Amino acid sequence: MPNVRALSSNDRPQWDSLWTGYLRFYRKRLSPEITNATFARLVDPTQQPHGLVAEVNGSLVGFVHYLFHPTTWSLTEICYLEDLFVDTTARGAGAGRALIEAVYAAADRSKASVVYWMTQEFNADGRALYDTLARRTSFIRYER
Repeated sequence: MPNVRALSSNDRPQWDSLWTGYLRFYRKRLSPEITNATFARLVDPTQQPHGLVAEVNGSLVGFVHYLFHPTTWSLTEICYLEDLFVDTTARGAGAGRALIEAVYAAADRSKASVVYWMTQEFNADGRALYDTLARRTSFIRYER
């Protein structure tokens, strides 16, 4: 079982490799400025989003980024799991599940009423895991 811990500034080279794989999977390109700012926020405990990593034998095999925000539908904040990625060579060994469960634990500590996330319809492997950990809703996303 992978060890899940907070992302640290020393993790940058390994996180960069995972981040590149994540962006490739979702067919996105980001400027170095966005990646640098994102990483800086992830390792700053006073900022959001928060970052956790899954580690096996000293190597990072995955990450999750999440944040809390208020909502009009609850008196407590809710938790948005924004990014989740496990290296293809490490999939099926429990890292994704461990990362999601770590976000659940953080949400419980913060008394968040809901944890939610989105994924692409084509992410069949991820969705197979998500179906064991959460209830799929009927919401359809629109964006400008």
